[in-house]
Amino acid sequence: MTINETVKTATDMTAKGMDRFNSMAELNMRAWERLAGRQMDVFGLWLEQGMRLATLATESKSYTDYVKGQVEIAKDVSERMMAETKTNMQLLGEVRDDYRVWYERGMSELSSELRQAVAA
Repeated sequence: MTINETVKTATDMTAKGMDRFNSMAELNMRAWERLAGRQMDVFGLWLEQGMRLATLATESKSYTDYVKGQVEIAKDVSERMMAETKTNMQLLGEVRDDYRVWYERGMSELSSELRQAVAA
């Protein structure tokens, strides 16, 4: 392998490495946006619960009504949190799969490039 070929190979591998780095940055950004969106949904749920509890405290006619209302709100919120948790776990599985695909594709390309470089 001549010096020019070696430099060209190194330049090509560096450019492809930067492409891989950029694709990982994009993958990270998409994952972050999806996860941050889910976090904001949960935050909204908790704000909604707080508003419901405040409304219940001001509109309850008796202590018994207030306690019953709290139990209903707690039950509703716990059911919604379970649904949110399931959705979040599904999202994390998708993000994991995205990273796995990115990694496997990168390793396959790198292996192919190394085989070509060694064969030359």
